[in-house]
Amino acid sequence: MSNAEPTSLHQRFYAMPQVLLTLTTLFWAGNAIAGRLAIGEVSPFTVVFLRWIIVTLMLWPIYGREIIAEWPVLRPRLKSIFFMAALGFTGFNALFYIAAHTTTAVNIGIIQGSMPVFVLLGAFAAYRTRVTGPQILGVALTIVGVTVVATKGAPHRLLQVTPNPGDLIMLVACMLYAFYAVALQKRPAISGQAFFTMLAPVAAITALPLAAWEATTADFAFPTAEGWMITLYIALFPSCLAQLFFLRGVDLIGPGRAGVYINLVPIFAAILGVGLLGEEFGLYHGAALALVIAGIMLAQRAPKTGW
Repeated sequence: MSNAEPTSLHQRFYAMPQVLLTLTTLFWAGNAIAGRLAIGEVSPFTVVFLRWIIVTLMLWPIYGREIIAEWPVLRPRLKSIFFMAALGFTGFNALFYIAAHTTTAVNIGIIQGSMPVFVLLGAFAAYRTRVTGPQILGVALTIVGVTVVATKGAPHRLLQVTPNPGDLIMLVACMLYAFYAVALQKRPAISGQAFFTMLAPVAAITALPLAAWEATTADFAFPTAEGWMITLYIALFPSCLAQLFFLRGVDLIGPGRAGVYINLVPIFAAILGVGLLGEEFGLYHGAALALVIAGIMLAQRAPKTGW
C-alpha cells in the first residue's frame, strides 16, 4: 500500500465537520467524568498545570515556527493573550476541577451547557451585538434550567435552598470561558491552530503559581499512576484534539453553526455520568436538560447582521 491512502483518509476526516464537532463535544463531556475520577488521584491545580505543559509539548513542534514567524503580530497583543489564557484556560479549568469535588458530572455537563448563553450576553455587552426575541427567550430558558439543577428541582423554593457550591463554582467557570470566547472575535490574524499553540504555554505559566501553592497544602495529591492516565486523557482529548477539531469545524461551517454542537455536551455528560460513574439521573435533571437545550437552540438564532 502506498502512503496516499492514509493521507486521503486524513483529508476526508478533516473535511467532515459533523464528525469533528461531535467528537469535540464528546471529549468535552468526558472532561467532566475525568474531573470526578481525578479526585484523590491528582490535585485540581496540578491537573491544570500539567495538561497545558503536555499540550505545549505536543503542539509546539508542529506550529512553533508559525508563531515565531507571526511574532510581530503577536507581540503587541501579549497582554490580551495573557488574559485570554489566564481566564479561559487556567481559570475555567481550575474552577472546573474544584467544582468536580462537590457536584456530579451530570450537573457539570448541564451547567456547562449554559456557556453559549453567557457568550451571547458577553457579545452584547462588549460589542452591542443585536439580540433577537428568540435569543432573549433562550437566555431565560437556560437560566431556568440551570436554576432547576442548582435547586434540585425546586426552583420555587429558591430562597430556602442552599445551592450546591460546586454548581455555583461551575457557573463562574462558564462565565470565565465565555469571556475567552467573546475575546476570540478580536484575536490576532493568525491561524487558529497557531493561536491555540500560543495560548497553551501561557496557560501553563499562569497555572504554575496555583500548582505551587497547592503543593504546600495538606490536601495535595501528587499524581498516582491512575492520576497520570487521567491527566494524559485530559491533555490529549478535551484540551488538544477537541480544541483543534472545534477550530477546524468553525473554519468549515462557521462559528454560529459550529456553536450549536455545544448542545451535545450536557447530553453526553449525562450519558457518561450515569453509565460510567453510576450517578443518579432524576426527573429534575431531565427537565433541566430539556430547558437548557431548548434555550441554547433559541439563543443560537443569530440576527441577520452582527456576530
